[in-house]
Amino acid sequence: QVQLVESGGGLVQAGGSLRLSCKASGRTFSTDSMGWFRQAPGKEREFVAAFSWSGRAIYYADSVKGRFTISRDNAKNTMYLQMNSLKPEDTAVYYCAVQSDGSLSNYRQYKYWGQGTQVTVSS
Repeated sequence: QVQLVESGGGLVQAGGSLRLSCKASGRTFSTDSMGWFRQAPGKEREFVAAFSWSGRAIYYADSVKGRFTISRDNAKNTMYLQMNSLKPEDTAVYYCAVQSDGSLSNYRQYKYWGQGTQVTVSS
């Protein structure tokens, strides 16, 4: 059974940092494209960052470029999202996901999802 488990969320002041982790189990994901999404109350799920299965292509939403960094450790079957210079508008539930095909920024193209971890940034 494939399972993705996020951790690392919490409450932080504006300007602070958090590192989210996404531990995958059930099979290895070293040949899968993976990404991070977030969803704030009353809003649609939003693309944050993703990388292609080869790791050569990495994409970020404009709103997080220069502040967030996505990475993965295939040996640990774990993906990370380092978030720096956090802003109140980054407040959301953050999800990791494994892509099936298609556009990396389209959440409908992802087949496996974690349960999410809450990130709250206070002003």
